[in-house]
Amino acid sequence: MFEIKFSFNMFDHPMPRTFQNRFSTQYRCYSVSMLAGPNDRSDVEKGGKIIMPPSALDQLSRLNITYPMLFKLTNKNSDRMTHCGVLEFVADEGICYLPHWMMQNLLLEEGGLVQVESVNLMVATYSKFQPQSPDFLDITNPKAVLENALRNFACLTTGDVVAINYNEKIYELRVMETKPDKAVSIIECDMNVDFDAPLGYKEPERCYKAPEEPTEEGDPSTWTDMDMRFRAFTGSGNRLDGKKKGIEPSPIPIDPSDIKRGIPNYEYKVGRITFIRNSRPLPRKTEDEDSEFIAFSGEGKSLRKKGGRKP
Repeated sequence: MFEIKFSFNMFDHPMPRTFQNRFSTQYRCYSVSMLAGPNDRSDVEKGGKIIMPPSALDQLSRLNITYPMLFKLTNKNSDRMTHCGVLEFVADEGICYLPHWMMQNLLLEEGGLVQVESVNLMVATYSKFQPQSPDFLDITNPKAVLENALRNFACLTTGDVVAINYNEKIYELRVMETKPDKAVSIIECDMNVDFDAPLGYKEPERCYKAPEEPTEEGDPSTWTDMDMRFRAFTGSGNRLDGKKKGIEPSPIPIDPSDIKRGIPNYEYKVGRITFIRNSRPLPRKTEDEDSEFIAFSGEGKSLRKKGGRKP
């Protein structure tokens, strides 16, 4: 038997076949306010997604990329980079529109060149933010506000300063830390959020008062400040003629025996309310009071004087 092998290689070493699975191109970037159209696109400023031209969608659909689409933006002139998602493919060819805060992070001006590359990011598990102003502390529930604002974001990058809009006011937050990587995806993730002290925040100084030393009980004659009982007619009066002579009250001397000090309840228990009334002992009944009631037993009075009438 003969075994015959055929070879159709024209070269000594076969040429490897490579397929492009990564999107990479350059665009002129502009802020969203430069986007032409009748509709207001202020919603783009509230998130972390960009607007790309339709040709990008055509090219991405032919590549074997993972969804959701995430991109890495790089400014080669300043060596700054960030990550973002895509919102729509309606921009003019060769142009992409970015939120203003994203252009500030990349140090880009209107019409500057930005490199756009498709990337795969790990899902976020932890992130830490630092507010750039103490005004952020005025928000009642900052975690709920941040969670609602991050719904318009696709990813986070350590070192970026993101902007969120709440109650018609813009708050800037710096991404201090992200886990498990410096750039993470926050789409459909369970992420723990932590806050650092705001930039320029100073803790209020606490004044510690030295504990007062308990004073020993002295002579009752010195307890004049403890007289809290009511004293009638101790105020000052006013005369109708406007004179002030003889209207000043004369101070009443305080008898130390009239001052009574409270006695603590040593049998007090937590959760129990005790009502204590100053009850006086009932007067003792005499023998006359114990006798039976007799009607019309009182003494009478006469209007006439004894001794007869006057002539």
